[in-house]
Amino acid sequence: MVTSGRNAEYYAHLKRLRKRRKRRYMLFIHLKKTKRRVVLKRTYFRLEKEKITPKEGLAVLVGTQIGAGVLGLPYAAAKVGLVPATIILFGIMLLLLFTAMIVLKLSASMGGAQMSTITERILGKAGGWTMYLSITIMSFGALLAYVAGMGNVFSQLFGINENLGALIFWLFAAFIIYRGLQASGKAELLMYYIMLTLFIVVMGMLVPYAKLSNGLYMNFAGIASMVGIAIFALGCHTVIPDVYKAIGDYQKTKRVVILAFLIPTIIYALFTAVFLFAFGAKTPQIATQGLSEMYGYAGYLIGNIIPFIAITTSFIGIGLAQQSNTVEFLKMKKILAWSITTIPPLLVYVGGIKNFADVLAFAGDTGDMMSFIILPIAIWIVWIYWKKRRMA
Repeated sequence: MVTSGRNAEYYAHLKRLRKRRKRRYMLFIHLKKTKRRVVLKRTYFRLEKEKITPKEGLAVLVGTQIGAGVLGLPYAAAKVGLVPATIILFGIMLLLLFTAMIVLKLSASMGGAQMSTITERILGKAGGWTMYLSITIMSFGALLAYVAGMGNVFSQLFGINENLGALIFWLFAAFIIYRGLQASGKAELLMYYIMLTLFIVVMGMLVPYAKLSNGLYMNFAGIASMVGIAIFALGCHTVIPDVYKAIGDYQKTKRVVILAFLIPTIIYALFTAVFLFAFGAKTPQIATQGLSEMYGYAGYLIGNIIPFIAITTSFIGIGLAQQSNTVEFLKMKKILAWSITTIPPLLVYVGGIKNFADVLAFAGDTGDMMSFIILPIAIWIVWIYWKKRRMA
């Protein structure tokens, strides 16, 4: 009986040990899963909306590019002539595609890091802050210009006060930014197809009025303006890390980025050529507004619908990127990052700064040049130097 009792106690002890081991094992599994979720929280778009398709990613990038820049590009091209403008446009495209590939490569190697984080890791804190401030200036200027532009567009389309139109637009676009990348991906995919259709319609409307002699001249005095607007019109680097994280595949994202530069550049070149052949040196500052001279109310309507869609897609793309950039770089909660990204441009607009062209020029001449060209090339040079030193 004693032996039987001891055996029962021994087996009971083994049972308790197995339960403890099982609890420890389950705790270990739970901690591993918790740790994995914490890592994903750094990329909150993925947590909220796990994936977007390459087609949606392309729509986000192209939508970010085809904004206010395309409306001013024919006017800038009219200052130099079609041939120099086309050469500048494709030259800037190749340069920006090169720096965009730098951003994608380094972001992918760092787990989808934003541009400010990439710069900080390679160029130190000073470099990181320089990148962050450059992007912030560019984003703030662009968002302010878009609010101002859309106030004017709403006023003309619906006959309402410009301030009210700007507020309605801001509420709509800021809500989509807060919802995250998936909401933007679907919205911009629809707008992307609508925009392509409208560009084709506009070019078709202008072909009957086109004359080759109107665009075949050269004037090199306006080269600086053409370069600046081309950089602004093609820059989408800040959105690339978010698109990469949401697609989740480097090679697919690489193909998307290449197409995201080729498609808008070809569209810009055709769009600019048609306007120059139709209007020549008298191309209006907001190109599509010239349609009313030829087609009356129909031209007036289309001429305002295009900036409506173009500016909306750009506002969403740039706002999303800056919000994500602030969350990661400043370790800030999403609601605060959203607030400091979207609210200040509205407040400054209400405060009286409403000159669309001047604000857009400020954004392009300061933030875009530094964040899309100078800093990515500097990062690339330092990164290559580090790799060579490690191999030596």
